[in-house]
Amino acid sequence: MIFGCPPPAAACNPHMPASPLNEPEAPAARAAAEGVTPAFSPLYQQIKSLILQNLQEGQWRPGEAIPSEMELASRFRVSQGTVRKAIDELAAENLLVRRQGKGTFVATHAEQHVRYRFLRLMPDAGTESPARRQVVDFRRQRAGAEVARALALRSTDAVFQVRRVLSFDGTPTILEDLWLPASAFKGLTAEAMADYQGATYAMFELDFGVRMVRADEKLRAVAPDAVQAGLLQVAAGSPLLSVERVAYTYNDTPMELRRGLYRTDTHHYRNTLN
Repeated sequence: MIFGCPPPAAACNPHMPASPLNEPEAPAARAAAEGVTPAFSPLYQQIKSLILQNLQEGQWRPGEAIPSEMELASRFRVSQGTVRKAIDELAAENLLVRRQGKGTFVATHAEQHVRYRFLRLMPDAGTESPARRQVVDFRRQRAGAEVARALALRSTDAVFQVRRVLSFDGTPTILEDLWLPASAFKGLTAEAMADYQGATYAMFELDFGVRMVRADEKLRAVAPDAVQAGLLQVAAGSPLLSVERVAYTYNDTPMELRRGLYRTDTHHYRNTLN
């Protein structure tokens, strides 16, 4: 997104110095006036919104480098420090990744060290082995009222519903039900869900251009029904951890509803609070 050069501020007010901070037609101000972000937001927040818009539009793909701070400062006609502050916030939100001596890159779920950032179930001992995925049900259906509410859809909109079991070291450990907007995941198949070797969110961003950037979760203790207990190979009535998640892409657009049942006889749910 490259903005044209606005007319100098002096043309509007001869007593006003020409500065990006007070030019009414400066790119950041003009973008704010067009609804990108409120005009009263701090300037670095306006630049953050512009960068976020470029990410959402796919101008910079996951794993790719974004322009340097100097280039972005020139593009948006603001100081390099303003751009740095915007990038710092995006990096803190795990949307961008700084690499010393190399630049700043769009974060991706395909990287090994972040591939399980959204999976918080950890083994009690040792390190986690790769998950084996078994898709036990895959269907296209209407969203229904509850799923539509979670995904900001109409109840008649189509969704993919997926049920799968994740096993670690041969032991079924997680039973998941997923609902995905069919319009955003055209061409998704059960085979693709089962055969992809990396993180599921990496497949979503690479194959469908949908990047999950944050999630809200609710946890509670539950007992499984007979079908759930059979899939997880536990006794009926065994205590399980229920995790309901809504995952969002850019601009807080919900893209996935996921309900998981976790065995905790050999695993625990771990979270780091800052």
